[in-house]
Amino acid sequence: MSGVDRGRAARAEARTRIEDAAARLFAERGYAGTTIGEIAAEAGLSKPMLYRHFDSKQELHLALLERHRDELAAAPLRELLDGEGDLGARLAAMYDAWFGHVQSHPYTWRLMFRDTTGDPDVQAFHRELQRRQRETDMALLREFVPGIPEAELEPLGEAIRSSLYGLALWWLERPERPREVLVAAMLRITRGLIATVESPAGGRGDDATA
Repeated sequence: MSGVDRGRAARAEARTRIEDAAARLFAERGYAGTTIGEIAAEAGLSKPMLYRHFDSKQELHLALLERHRDELAAAPLRELLDGEGDLGARLAAMYDAWFGHVQSHPYTWRLMFRDTTGDPDVQAFHRELQRRQRETDMALLREFVPGIPEAELEPLGEAIRSSLYGLALWWLERPERPREVLVAAMLRITRGLIATVESPAGGRGDDATA
């Protein structure tokens, strides 16, 4: 590895340490109760070293949210769109991947699902995150459950989104509950929604309730 590559790897490793430390402290103490100095100390770095990566606490918080927003969206959708089996099996795999990511990053998802900052930019991020999740759920309903009236798609997308977020928050306070219970609950909610739609014989709506 060249000197340039080693430098890049060291910077990436330091950035990851900073983000992981910030996630823990923000989740435990809240945004206002955490200082840049405390984050640097938790990461094993000096404050000047931290400022080489992030100009402010706000920038660090937003970068942390953006990183995990993208990670949260990627794996579950692959399970649904590229997975094997009928729609019911792929939905189960998608929800398992989604809750699996929440389980692996409990500190970060407290930040993703609750805004403790009061910062307008962070509040706007949360609104945008919710909008994206809702529109993704709407697009999936259009694709896999044809026949839902257009006027109902947005409230149904919001019902799925808020169910996922609500269950994740509930689970973060009860980590001893098995992940498969959360997956089964979301499948029951989704199947209930799909079962109300009259889909063509043999259509995708039939697959999901099998």
